[in-house]
Amino acid sequence: MGPPLYMDVYILCFLISGHGTKGVFELLSGWRRTRENLPFKDRVADAYSDVMVSYTMTSSLYFIAFGMGASPFTNIEAVKVFCQNMCVSILLNYFYIFSFFGSCLVFAGQLEQNRYHSIFCCKIPSAEYLDRKPVWFQTMMNDGHQHTSHHETNPYQHHFIQHFLREHYNEWITNIYVKPFVVILYLIYASFSFMGCLQINDGANIINLLASESPSVSYALIQQKYFSNYSPVIGFYIYEPLEYWNGTVQEDLKTLSQGFNTVSWIEQYYQYLRVGNISATNKSDFISILQSSFLKKPEFQHFKNDIIFSKAGDENNIIASRLYLVARTSENTQREAVELLEKLRPLSLIQSIKFIVFNPTFVFMDHYGLSVTMPVLISGFGILLVLILTFFLVIHPLGNFWLILSVTSIELGVLGLMTLWNVDMDCISILCLIYTLNFAIDHCAPLLYTFVLATEHTRTQCIKNSLQEHGTAILQNVSSFLIGLVPLLFVPSNLTFTLFKCLLLAGSCTLLHCFVILPVFLTFFPPSKKHHKKKKRAKRKEREEIECIEIQENPDHVTAV
Repeated sequence: MGPPLYMDVYILCFLISGHGTKGVFELLSGWRRTRENLPFKDRVADAYSDVMVSYTMTSSLYFIAFGMGASPFTNIEAVKVFCQNMCVSILLNYFYIFSFFGSCLVFAGQLEQNRYHSIFCCKIPSAEYLDRKPVWFQTMMNDGHQHTSHHETNPYQHHFIQHFLREHYNEWITNIYVKPFVVILYLIYASFSFMGCLQINDGANIINLLASESPSVSYALIQQKYFSNYSPVIGFYIYEPLEYWNGTVQEDLKTLSQGFNTVSWIEQYYQYLRVGNISATNKSDFISILQSSFLKKPEFQHFKNDIIFSKAGDENNIIASRLYLVARTSENTQREAVELLEKLRPLSLIQSIKFIVFNPTFVFMDHYGLSVTMPVLISGFGILLVLILTFFLVIHPLGNFWLILSVTSIELGVLGLMTLWNVDMDCISILCLIYTLNFAIDHCAPLLYTFVLATEHTRTQCIKNSLQEHGTAILQNVSSFLIGLVPLLFVPSNLTFTLFKCLLLAGSCTLLHCFVILPVFLTFFPPSKKHHKKKKRAKRKEREEIECIEIQENPDHVTAV
């Protein structure tokens, strides 16, 4: 028997698909950028060298981030099980991309080099033979390339997404008239994100954990609408023998229940003794009257289940008992109930009376007690971890700087916008925030590092080349990821709908930054490309001088040419 299957584990397939498809599309994009006239072994080597370094880095960050959640320091079992499964899935996914998918590329390259069909594995007919066949046969048996350009150096340029980015989108997004509107768009985005971060709500509402059509939802809504001024009924359990007949003990019980509306056999029994003018100042009289008189009356018989007796010889003892407390609260019932719980529990440790307070909703209050601060702490620690790791893994500090800014902007944007979308801090939203950190790194890192390390003359040309190189894979992966979320809309569960909202915001904010915000802002700020221009001019001048020297040494060179 393995660990229990928590509901949080069901979201594993949606989260791991974002990282898995990213590796597939990046490796496929690297394969398409290779020259078709090269041997297939060289093409696979070039694709791996181009893609697997960054994919290894992002996979390591995924593994470390979820490894922290799977460590013994995590005190929420559902989160721990989810992170353990996520770590295993990341490892399997990485080795699948590294081994099996790479083998598929080798097989596809061998077929393509020998002009075999990639689906039917048969020899592709000649162009003259295809021209004599119907259109459907030509479509099925065509190798996907024009014969005049079958061996051109970069056939990936004809991909429709690549063509659109190169010929239309790159020119539009870097246009000087578009940039002010992008800046205004980002200011609006940052304003709403900041406003949402100031309104974060905890996830202690039990409605978020129920199915949409569950009768418990109707009960919870009616209770909040009409009886929200009262706290949940709190069970007050005394689990040790007490001298209930002792005046000091009676005063202690009154002090503990002060400020509550109580449903208690103790108060009813004390009132019964006062009304009947009965004295029960010792143990034998107290228990004798309680059993033989008080609990025999019809109006008090329901208290029998609240008292546990034990018999030692001829003597009866009360070894445990319970009473119920209800507190008067304001409209913010959940927050005041959490504060009430935090005040009652310490009293059980310092009072002479040993008791436990409990209500079924306390389970969820304990589960989400740190929900508001936990995402901020985890995100902050994750960003710091990214900064440290990328500092050792890459050589350009500006790449680290831009990556941290981008990830922070996406993380705060998702956190603020999901708050404005009425998403509370529950277990699903917390896990999605952790995942958003890795999802943003996965897509922004290749784009940023390609831009920083580029050697073109201008920033605009550098960002154009970066989008042209990685934009297709990013767009394909995020689009596939968002389309895969559509079935979540048809699941009658509030938690599933929360998952849909959070992942939709994560994908949308990442797409917004990769294709709109970063391409514009990177043209304003460092790194500068002037030093690359100077280096190129110096190399060109040096090359011209060398050529002139060679011509002077060999006067017949021009004639020979």
